Amino acid sequence: MLRLEVAALYAGVNILILLVLAVLVVAGRRKHKITLGHGDNEAFGRAVRAHGNAAEYIPAGLVGIVLLALFDPATPIWLLHAAGISLTLGRILHAWGLHTGTLNAGRMFGMVLTWLSYALLGGGLIWAGLAQQL
Repeated sequence: MLRLEVAALYAGVNILILLVLAVLVVAGRRKHKITLGHGDNEAFGRAVRAHGNAAEYIPAGLVGIVLLALFDPATPIWLLHAAGISLTLGRILHAWGLHTGTLNAGRMFGMVLTWLSYALLGGGLIWAGLAQQL
């Protein structure tokens, strides 16, 4: 599997995560007849935040994965998978955690995994960028 194929895999899955979360928000709006904001509905507010939080974190993660994949020989494929799995699992756990309650293991582990993917991507991109200079 080529590095850009790995990036495409994680981009596709994470875009579908965003789509599912968006559909849940639209369904909640229709169910609760809320056109703007969250209408002081706590459960719906969590659905909105789950989508919003994913929309805040997923794009930067995907940009990092694609950029890292473009540094073909400098980037080990395991690093792309580690960052992609961490981002994807982190976003799924966090969204599930937000839908089921306020503070729980899903939210906590979801954020830790997302931050781990960011650390892997940030470090990998710095390494790849410097390796090209040496």
